[in-house]
Amino acid sequence: MYAKPIQELIRAFSRLPSVGERTAERFVFHLLKSGKKDVTEITLTLKNLIETVKSCEVCWDFTDKSPCDLCSDVRRDHKVICVVTQAQDRETIEHTGQFMGVYHILRGTLKTDDDNIAKYLKINELMNRLQKNEVDEVILALNPDISGETTMMYLERQIKKIAPLIKVTRLARGLPMGSDIQYADEITLGSALKNRVSS
Repeated sequence: MYAKPIQELIRAFSRLPSVGERTAERFVFHLLKSGKKDVTEITLTLKNLIETVKSCEVCWDFTDKSPCDLCSDVRRDHKVICVVTQAQDRETIEHTGQFMGVYHILRGTLKTDDDNIAKYLKINELMNRLQKNEVDEVILALNPDISGETTMMYLERQIKKIAPLIKVTRLARGLPMGSDIQYADEITLGSALKNRVSS
């Protein structure tokens, strides 16, 4: 049985995504072996994170100032909003260099088995944003899984209710380059047919 402080830190690390008890245990003993300098650096960095990072009042991304750099950038097209699930999705899209609009971070998706999750999502904030600003298009860039599809259908209905003139689009989906049709699942193949392009 480990000492109580070690057990508490293992439990704390275990709550992180994709970190099991054995991995958490390795983290703790790595810190114990590496000495006070590494532990102090991590402690100060976490303290700084908690004290300085907040939510952007426009897009709900995590930032050290509000509005964030993207929302305050006049070179971006503020009439096109790309809705993503998490801040990491925004970063992925930014790396493509293909999108010059702005973003809205939902902070999750609707789940069919949890009625309370909607109140934690930034859906009302998105609707308020659409009503207050001149927006031409909303791109729904959520994962094409069950909860993502459920959320996109819900958002599309809500947007059409409050702003029927706003164009609502989704990311095109289909077969990846070099793939084999016979190994594609039905949803991917159906989406490829639906989103087919002229040659």
